[in-house]
Amino acid sequence: MKSYSAEHIRNVGLIGHGGSGKTSVAEAILYLTGVSDRLGKPGDNSSVMDFDPDEVKRGNSINASLASFEHQKHKINLLDTPGSNNFVGDTVGCIRVVDGAVVVIGADAGVQFYTEKTWKWADDENIPRIIFINKMDAEQAQVKNILDTVKKKFGVNPILFDLPVGSGEAFKGIVDLVEQKYFAYEKGGDGKGTVGEVPADIADDVETTRMELVEAVAEADDELIETYLEKGELSEDEFLDGLRHGIAEGRLVPVLCGSAIHNIGVDRLLDALIDYIPSPDKREPVLATHVADGSEKEIANDSGAPFTGQVFKTIADPYAGKLTLFRVMSGKLTGDSSVYNVNHETNERIGHLLTLQGKKQVQLTEAVAGDIVCVAKLKVTGTGDSLGPDAKTSVRFPAIPFPNAVLARGMVPKTRADEEKISNALHRLCEEDPTLKVERDAQTHELVVSGMGAVHLDVVLERMKRRFSVEVDVKPPKVPYLETIRASTKVQGKYKKQTGGRGQYGDCWLEIAPMPKGGGFEFENKVVGGAIPKTYIPAVEKGVQEAMAGGVVAHYPMVDIRVAVYDGSYHDVDSSEMAFKIAGSMGFKKGVQSCKPTLLEPVMLLNVMVPSEAMGDVIGDLNSKRGKVIGVEADGDSQNIRAHVPMASILNYAPELRAITGGRGEFEMEFDHYDDVPEHIAAKIIEEAQLQHEEEKE
Repeated sequence: MKSYSAEHIRNVGLIGHGGSGKTSVAEAILYLTGVSDRLGKPGDNSSVMDFDPDEVKRGNSINASLASFEHQKHKINLLDTPGSNNFVGDTVGCIRVVDGAVVVIGADAGVQFYTEKTWKWADDENIPRIIFINKMDAEQAQVKNILDTVKKKFGVNPILFDLPVGSGEAFKGIVDLVEQKYFAYEKGGDGKGTVGEVPADIADDVETTRMELVEAVAEADDELIETYLEKGELSEDEFLDGLRHGIAEGRLVPVLCGSAIHNIGVDRLLDALIDYIPSPDKREPVLATHVADGSEKEIANDSGAPFTGQVFKTIADPYAGKLTLFRVMSGKLTGDSSVYNVNHETNERIGHLLTLQGKKQVQLTEAVAGDIVCVAKLKVTGTGDSLGPDAKTSVRFPAIPFPNAVLARGMVPKTRADEEKISNALHRLCEEDPTLKVERDAQTHELVVSGMGAVHLDVVLERMKRRFSVEVDVKPPKVPYLETIRASTKVQGKYKKQTGGRGQYGDCWLEIAPMPKGGGFEFENKVVGGAIPKTYIPAVEKGVQEAMAGGVVAHYPMVDIRVAVYDGSYHDVDSSEMAFKIAGSMGFKKGVQSCKPTLLEPVMLLNVMVPSEAMGDVIGDLNSKRGKVIGVEADGDSQNIRAHVPMASILNYAPELRAITGGRGEFEMEFDHYDDVPEHIAAKIIEEAQLQHEEEKE
């Protein structure tokens, strides 16, 4: 593909709720521009964008896909994003690097939860939007209701550029209100509308809606509204200039209509990408941090400046190796060159520069500021990394705000062979997916994998099996309980063993007492007069620590305890460090029994964002989980609920919240503190832990 200047490049993201038809829109665009020789359908092998086996199997997008193509002497980089909570990482990354977005809304379902979410992310990145109301062939198609909802929910002014002619099975064409032309389509045709006369029966509607469009353009600009009020109209140039400025600045949101699956109206959307999505050189400078001195620096979309770039997606291709997708933020880049990775403080070698058309790779000669490109086989570069020319002049771009994982599962390899391969498999998948987190729990020694939901983790398991031949069992993660005490005692720990020859003898008296929450462990030597030689004191401490690590009540680690050794006795021949270690352990285990031992559980700080109408149900559910609401704050039509909830109660909270809120709720959580487990619950946990301990001994 030839090189294009920034003014002839458009970077566009397709965003919206799953099922609205984003991928069908992309497939229709690729068919219209000659990238594909047939109208691809998600869920089968004809799709250019949904080519991953998991996407073919499930019939919906799991990964973001890039397709670059030419239209009207422009290069368009089109990013088709997933529309599910389970695969949000790619969507966030794509929104960071595009200059405009097409919000696809199904005419049958209207504005859904994920439409709201992606709209907010686009707001955060301050990018202009076009709304494409898809599925106008559906019987339930309701354009007016969708416009009213958009206006109410997003506080913007959506203006119809297209007046649909008919709906449902009768949907057959569109009146372009900007150019005042009627386009008729043939279902399943080549997708190119035939210009004709506006049907007489809708002429009045066309005139009224056209006037609403002109008024909306005038009202979006102080000077234009004065002109409009004085003259009662706008010239063609005034109208078009006002239109473009209003869209670029977010005051106007154009609305187009069509049916991607029947290839109706998509040609008009394609033209609108050129006309109304700004080119990269119109983008405001991005604020970045200079690596050398930490100062802030504005990075403009300037091809004459030093090269900088930011990675927004990594693809772990099992055949081509790792593919890295990034936007050139400034400067130029050619193949067979070197770049500096700011995050890893190392140089990376660039081989061939590529762009993608789904899975097909197309070679580029160079990339200028504003272009989106792909390179293969970078060694350390990952999603979110900043790239530059060298260590002295490079900058670090703001981190991409990928959402935190919400559902964790313990993972157990099925065989020894799987155990050996699992680390590499998970490492490769984490490179590709920044919302996938893997850690080895230091206390439970369990491998814990966290993701955005059950479907997300199911896909991870399928990919591990298909790509890396690794099979695992999954289960809810173990809750890292702790044990502590609430009372003090004094106790003797004595170990005496005679087996012929040299025996074993250790004798110590211990004071055991609780410490304040978070105090950890303290050990003190109070022995006087040489009752126990100093050389044996560390052995007593070690015995106590080993006993604490194994727990006494339910075999969970013990915390917040102070132990002092204050007396004892020894034997000149039979005493040893081992004997005193055993004595310390025995004494501690014996003494703890009379110190009111108790179980502690991790309590999470939960921040739940839900629609206002679901607040009562969510709070009721949190109360049933032993949660304590500590605050509620209104945020527009939503409520942010903050609560302390035991970890054990919310191991499956993601699907539960989704069920309560109809998929519109989301949450974040982090560890906050440990607290006592109620006695009736502790008894059951202790019983289960002791049974498991006995089974493991066998």
